[in-house]
Amino acid sequence: MASDSSIPVMADDVYAFDARGIAHRFRHSAIFGALSALHPGETMRFCNDHDPLPLLAQIEQHFGEHVVISYVSRTPGEIVIDFQVV
Repeated sequence: MASDSSIPVMADDVYAFDARGIAHRFRHSAIFGALSALHPGETMRFCNDHDPLPLLAQIEQHFGEHVVISYVSRTPGEIVIDFQVV
């Protein structure tokens, strides 16, 4: 089967999390739950429709150095961030 080049290939230890399909009132708790379920070395690839700066501050405050935050894309309407558990 031919691969579609528009679909990003993710390693086995990278898990997609598309927040755009989750009701706003549940997003933060769903994200924190997903991050808490990851093991060291695993990454959650987070996609959202806006840059979640308050959320990033909360994650840094809660997880500290145990989660590394890296932007993959800052395209308007499609922000992609990797959260790697260390």
